[in-house]
Amino acid sequence: MLKKVIATRYVLPLREGGSLPGLVEADDLGMYVVKFIGAGQGRKTLVAEVIAGELGRALGLPVPELALVEFDAVIARGEPDEEVQELLRASGGLNLGMDFLPGSLGFDPLAFEVDSRFAGRVLWFDALTGNVDRSWRNPNMVVWHGRPYLIDHGATLIFHHSWANADRFVSRAYNARDHVLAGSSPDLAAADAELAPLVDEELVRGVVSLVPDVWLEDEPGFGSPEDVREAYVEHLVARAADRSWLPEVDR
Repeated sequence: MLKKVIATRYVLPLREGGSLPGLVEADDLGMYVVKFIGAGQGRKTLVAEVIAGELGRALGLPVPELALVEFDAVIARGEPDEEVQELLRASGGLNLGMDFLPGSLGFDPLAFEVDSRFAGRVLWFDALTGNVDRSWRNPNMVVWHGRPYLIDHGATLIFHHSWANADRFVSRAYNARDHVLAGSSPDLAAADAELAPLVDEELVRGVVSLVPDVWLEDEPGFGSPEDVREAYVEHLVARAADRSWLPEVDR
């Protein structure tokens, strides 16, 4: 299960992200970068964050710890910025937090070298989850204490925005041309041999089970949150088995 905390203080907005995440202090005295349920991208961004983030962690990739953050909309009363106040008022209930890494720096492939094994594993993971947002323009990676971390997976699993067409994405090729690690000699063959056998039904089902029911309720075309979970499991297991989506990269 994901850790659950209660927000005690909204610290400041982080305007680098389109969803206007915020830095929040919680009752465990920890600080979290929180993505809010009331943001324009909606709950599917949070679902993707949990499934992709925890899948990456299960595969041994460095992802900051995730937590479910219970947020009382009354906190919005103390926020002077009208845009932020509106977001907070719309986000009462369960939101998603990522452990804040103080002092972390944005990843720059020209300044921070990674080896071909790590590059291959990250690229393979992004191809599996269809991550369209880890480019050289926006790496969604940070360096903390000399180690790269993967953040912001809300733009993965794009098939869930059109469940009626989700089957088309099972074998959809991944375009790695703009991937931030495409120039780091990613060893995709080794990553595929190492990671593909791990992505079985048991692993995927365990990851998908971490998504709260409230983020899966009333999904059009499904009768229950469990039905939605089953659709995620079937899709990801099928994609992991297919692998015609593996990108071509220059070594």
